[in-house]
Amino acid sequence: MATASVASHSAHDHDHDHEHKENFITKYIFTIDHKMIGKQFLVTGIFWALIGGFLSILFRLQLGFPDMDMTFLKPILGGWIDDGGKLDPNFYLALVTMHGTIMVFFVLTAGLSGTFSNFLIPLQIGARDMASGFMNMLSYWFFFISGVIMFISLFLENGPAGGGWVVYPPLSALEQAIPGSGMGMTLWLIAMTFFIASSLLGGINYISTVINLRTKGMSFSRLPLTIWAFFLTAVIGLLSFPVLFAAALLLVFDRSFGTSFYLSDIYISGEGALPNTGGSPVLYQHLFWFLGHPEVYIVLLPALGITSEVIATNSRKPIFGYKAMIISMLGITILSFVVWAHHMFVSGMNPFLGSIFMFLTLIIAIPSAVKVFNYLTTLWRGNLIFTPGMLFSIGLVSFFISGGLTGIFLGNSAIDIQLHDTYFVVAHFHLVMGSASFFGLMAGVYHWFPKMFGKMMDARLGYIHFWLTFVGVYLVFFPMHYIGIAGFPRRYYSFTSYDFSSMYTDLNMFVSVAAIITFAAQFIFLFNFFYSMFRGRKASLNPWRSTTLEWTTPLHPGHGNWPGEIPSVYRWPYDYSKPGASEDFIPQTVPLSATPESNLPHEQELVKLEKEIIAEEGEVLIANESKES
Repeated sequence: MATASVASHSAHDHDHDHEHKENFITKYIFTIDHKMIGKQFLVTGIFWALIGGFLSILFRLQLGFPDMDMTFLKPILGGWIDDGGKLDPNFYLALVTMHGTIMVFFVLTAGLSGTFSNFLIPLQIGARDMASGFMNMLSYWFFFISGVIMFISLFLENGPAGGGWVVYPPLSALEQAIPGSGMGMTLWLIAMTFFIASSLLGGINYISTVINLRTKGMSFSRLPLTIWAFFLTAVIGLLSFPVLFAAALLLVFDRSFGTSFYLSDIYISGEGALPNTGGSPVLYQHLFWFLGHPEVYIVLLPALGITSEVIATNSRKPIFGYKAMIISMLGITILSFVVWAHHMFVSGMNPFLGSIFMFLTLIIAIPSAVKVFNYLTTLWRGNLIFTPGMLFSIGLVSFFISGGLTGIFLGNSAIDIQLHDTYFVVAHFHLVMGSASFFGLMAGVYHWFPKMFGKMMDARLGYIHFWLTFVGVYLVFFPMHYIGIAGFPRRYYSFTSYDFSSMYTDLNMFVSVAAIITFAAQFIFLFNFFYSMFRGRKASLNPWRSTTLEWTTPLHPGHGNWPGEIPSVYRWPYDYSKPGASEDFIPQTVPLSATPESNLPHEQELVKLEKEIIAEEGEVLIANESKES
């Protein structure tokens, strides 16, 4: 309804008609401005993406060239390269562990959701800032502290955590199990505690802001799909991250206080190794995957929301099936909490229970397919503008389709039992979650860079970056499906001891070379990002001719976003190419009464009500001016 407004909006509107006087520390370091905090998340996420990518190159060198002399890496890795020039197997496991942790949590969760939820929510709903600027600042600094602790763990004498990114017991529960089970695992748990606190603080803030601080006329039915995605992502995180915290807390008890939540009978040299027994590592798997599968959508939903905005804008068409898109995201949100056990088909669960989880897992493909269909229909016969952001959004849709198709295989318990813990799972996971979400992040950066920094990124470099990355991702992960079907188990340090693996040596080498080239292509983006930030061409106020509220702010919006009154909203966010309109886009701030030639029948009925609201607002404004005088 056009009458929807938020009472607290005006209360939050105080004293923002001018920019706050800020020094360097309060503006760039300990800032409470949501835009700067979003940029902090982005730059920190880019840093961690480079670290995580570099770690993947190290273990891909081992997998692709297992007999290679790695002495040249000794200045970097020190004692983890032995005298024969070989990578230490324990360090290989640590590399895989830290790569997964960094990319899933620090890059695709904090770097994606932390960046764009912070930057876009107030701008797109018409708010001065987040509901709590201080809580927002704490959210970033808890994430930063988490990153510092995780970074320190990389340089421990016994190496960082080495139990896989899922840190299954007993490797994670027994400090003496492997070198990576010691101090590295302890720091991993401490770092993740700070990360969970950061995520919860951010989630509470995002939800409160969307519910309470929408501008006049910004009903839930007029929210951009980006905001719906960020809102539902925050709900998922708020309900699932506490479960991971509980799992980590019980793990700390097992490691440090002699409990046995996750440890059953373990014998070393015939002697019982534990003071207490009777636990089960399967309990940890249930707790972890109750967060772990919703985490897939914590990562994916923001990327899909960004894709919705970018595709609609660059197709010059209204998004197809706006309500269906919202319903599909609601369906994904609900179903994400009831499918976690499909990761555990081989754990010995009751076959009937396995069939229930198999059914629920396959059902979640329906709302996902709705989103894909709506993206393709929006693109169909649109006036397509192939900006770098548009290309990355289309790339996301491609990965979502190809990776989602393999997910249907893995959702079937009979097939999953055969493919579980093979490279087929690695390929599926990286396509549908890792690569798709990364492309959503890139689409968002290219699209909103002008609003973030007031400059344009170089489009030619963006095209080169896209094609090298898009082709590179498929060259890396398509062969992995074949390797996985052939029976290659993941997390193995070397396959040279097995005769069957010799026929796939060249394919593994090919994957490693493709991974190195794809990683190198990211330095094109890195140069483009920082060069454009300082030396790029100045952007116009609305370079993409978009309809949403963020493009109504000044080129460099100060703290408070709008220098005067926050504009009211009169229409939905996807009025592109309306018949009869003078331009191919109509911003949300344009009253329906100003566009009678393009209004639809139901919009004509709202014009009278809209005029009454505008007249009422004018009377209130005159009354306020009279009081001030």
